[in-house]
Order: sequence, then structure tokens, then C-alpha cells
Amino acid sequence: MNPSVKIFSGTGSQALAEKIAHRFGAPLGKINVQKFSDGEIQPVFLESIRGDYIFLIQSTFAPTDNLMELLLMIDAAKRASAGRVVAVIPYYGFARQDRKDRPRVAIGAKLVATLLEAAGADRVITMDLHAAQIQGFFDIPVDHLDSSAIFIPYIEQLKLKNLTFAAPDVGSTNRVREVANYFNAEMVICDKHRKRANEIASMVVIGEVEGKDIVLVDDICDTAGTLTKAAGLLMEKGAKSVRALCTHPILSGNAYQTIEDSVLDELVVCDTIPLKGKSDKIKVLSVADLFAIAIKNAHENKSISSLFFHSQLRERERTREHRS
Repeated sequence: MNPSVKIFSGTGSQALAEKIAHRFGAPLGKINVQKFSDGEIQPVFLESIRGDYIFLIQSTFAPTDNLMELLLMIDAAKRASAGRVVAVIPYYGFARQDRKDRPRVAIGAKLVATLLEAAGADRVITMDLHAAQIQGFFDIPVDHLDSSAIFIPYIEQLKLKNLTFAAPDVGSTNRVREVANYFNAEMVICDKHRKRANEIASMVVIGEVEGKDIVLVDDICDTAGTLTKAAGLLMEKGAKSVRALCTHPILSGNAYQTIEDSVLDELVVCDTIPLKGKSDKIKVLSVADLFAIAIKNAHENKSISSLFFHSQLRERERTREHRS
């Protein structure tokens, strides 16, 4: 007999956690996160969790209090004799620090993985890691969900006649190619060169975009500089329209104004991170259903491969082959 499921939320992802719990069909568990005057955090579970299957929902976006809070929640759950503790991290912070790209720097993504394991997490459920190989930083199971399962239906209902997908940088090429293959559409690449972090020196478009309805696809939108510069360049090259799909809306600095002033028709994001501002050009799609299903299947020891974009692509290819 499976142990009972209890879902708890950190303070950084309260709104999303409520949606996930609602879709799952259970109320959020009772927890109080005390914050002391010196900045320390102490989570306290307000109900028994002994032997239960615990899911802790918290995106680890800035400030780092969100990460520390999650670590303390995991530790508290283990010390309260929870049966299993799963860290549900819709946005995995520090993911862009996934390698030594210059001397004497930390690999933050690996450090966070080590901290989560040391705190006592038995499993991690996350979405659209900046680099898929981050899964290899863990010695516990990682369920890496794909936002394409959310974005694809949205693109389909747009019914764009001259659909072409664009990678805003070379690092996004594989992700964009898979989505383009799903639609049997063309793709182009915006190759950028940076002088320093968050500052683009130059960008060129590789591919034909004239008269096309372009959809830019990326995992993170931080300052929005890359997306808006790419969108402007694509329009200069003769694109009919440009919109962007980004999973994690960090949107730091002047990002909201940058998006408002850009040629983008719209920026479609997920609610893995709560928005700090408003823009008529920003549309939010919820990941709650996807995570609720992942939690249900993890609890029932069922496969969650149907939630992965690769499985959808294989199924679509099988259907095409059958029809032909």
C-alpha cells in the first residue's frame, strides 16, 4: 500500500503550489516558515508527516533564501520521519553555472545538486534545465519535465501559415530543432557574441526568414536582451511576425520595459517563477497540470515518460508512419 501524499510549498512558489495541489486533488499541507530578525529561516511542519510521501514545491530563483528554505524544509521533513522526500523545483536556480567556462569559477549547478542530496532529498522533479546534463550531477533520480508539452498545443492553436522556429543562440539549437521537427517546420539560428554577461556585442541570423512567422524558443528569459535583439534582427531580415516562448521568466533589471519596447508580438512564459511586473505582451501558461500528473505518477510508481516531449515526438512519428 502506497504511503499518503502530502504536498507542501515554500514561500517562493506558493501560488503555483496551490494550483498543483488543486490539480492533484489534495489541499496543501500546513507549514510555517519563520523568518527571524537576523535573516535566519526555520520551517516548521504543523502536521504529522511520519511515513508519508512528501513533495516540497519551491523554485530556487533569487534571492538565495529560496534555495536555503528548500534545503531546510527537506532536512525538517527527514528529521520528522517522512517516508520519502521529493524536491519539486519548477525552476532550478544556478543552472547556468554548469561548467568551468573560465578559470577559478564555481560550478553552481553541481553544488546545488550536492546540497539537495546532503539535505536528504530522495528525488527531484524539475523542468527545462538550462543544460540537460545537469541531471548527471545527481546520484538520486531526477524527473526532467519538458515545457514543450505545454507550448506545443499553444503553437498549434495559433495556426501560423509560414511557421519557422528560431534559436536565439547556438546553445538553444537542439531544443529548437526538436520542436521544429515536431511541426515539420524550418528553423534558423541567431548567432550571438557577448563581450560580458548580459551584454551582447553582435548577432547574425543563419537561415531564411523573409515572409515567415517566427517563433523563438528558449529556456530562460533574464534581461530579455537576447530575445528582443534577435526579434529585431529577424524583422529587419523580412520576418512577417516574431513571438517568443520562454519557460522561466526571470525578467530582471529593465526586462519588462525592454519587452514592451520590442518588436515581439508576444512573450509566452510558464509560471515556474512568479512575475514581478506586468506587460500586455507577456502571456503566462501554467505548468500545474504537468507537475500534478508527475507527482501522481511518482507516488503510484507509474512511468512519467508520457509527459516528456521526446515521447510525444516518437508517438507523432509512429502515427505518421502508420498513415503513410
